Amino acid sequence: MLSRLARPAAAALRRGLATTAQNNAQVAVLGASGGIGQPLSLLLKNSPLVSRLSLYDIAHTPGVAADLSHIETRANVKGFLGPEQLPECLKGCNVVVIPAGVPRKPGMTRDDLFNTNASIVATLTSACAKHCPEAMICIISNPVNSTIPITSEVFKKHGVYNPNRIFGVTTLDIVRANTFVAELKGLDPARVSVPVIGGHAGKTIIPLISQCTPKVDFPQDQLEKLTGRIQEAGTEVVKAKAGAGSATLSMAYAGARFVFSLVDAMNGKEGVIECAFVRSEETESPYFSTPLLLGKNGIEKNLGIGKISPFEEKMVAEAMSELKASIKKGEEFAKNFK
Repeated sequence: MLSRLARPAAAALRRGLATTAQNNAQVAVLGASGGIGQPLSLLLKNSPLVSRLSLYDIAHTPGVAADLSHIETRANVKGFLGPEQLPECLKGCNVVVIPAGVPRKPGMTRDDLFNTNASIVATLTSACAKHCPEAMICIISNPVNSTIPITSEVFKKHGVYNPNRIFGVTTLDIVRANTFVAELKGLDPARVSVPVIGGHAGKTIIPLISQCTPKVDFPQDQLEKLTGRIQEAGTEVVKAKAGAGSATLSMAYAGARFVFSLVDAMNGKEGVIECAFVRSEETESPYFSTPLLLGKNGIEKNLGIGKISPFEEKMVAEAMSELKASIKKGEEFAKNFK
């Protein structure tokens, strides 16, 4: 299976940062003044794939936009402040990235963010459904296992739902898996590719080490430790930052990597594959992350789980109840959201 995952992503990031290809992606970042939003906006501004960068937040966006606008790259940057300017921000956008919301603090799970971030995501995606219904929607705001079902239900309410255009960005799990495997095996992380399936929280994060390219082997105890580290890597950063936030820089990198892959595919590049948390029929969970072949209209083909080890099969089975509960929680919130 993994030959098909022969690592387009690091190349996409390099291309996003360093090519001269003339492309015209119009990208909005909602939550652009925050810990993820600012470095993500910097990476997007640095890319020749982006022609217009619209930055939205409820504070500080004029300053962030002014700062970024001085960078000698072609993307035209404009800041938008507050709900009354959101429609203008979204007009004409073909990709919207949403890192808005509150970050985790020590002792918090991603689900603890639900009450605050669910309302933020529902409000922002409602504006997307009204003002750029055809755009690709990339959700970073946690808990992704619930915010993607919320986004889907909001788009359904507005009669513009297309499951091929709504993505939960789980790319940081893949980036971490690649990095940690490379560290243990003395490999170049840019040449390691580990698909990560399932969801984007704790035990729902399922790294498929058996499908790693290049092929790697670990004793069972080391494999379990590595898997646990990938699953709890976000908490590792939250603890290390000691109350000053969660993973922002690595998340910005991963978010940019996903956007560049998506834009590459929208521009007609073939064979672009990324994992993301999407509407799915691959398992009994109605949403599930698997490798996706991306195309001009979003998801071209869900490549599914492929052949996995008994250890990985057990993780998939054990993730189901938590995944389904988080999805149901999101769907019920969206149904009652006014």
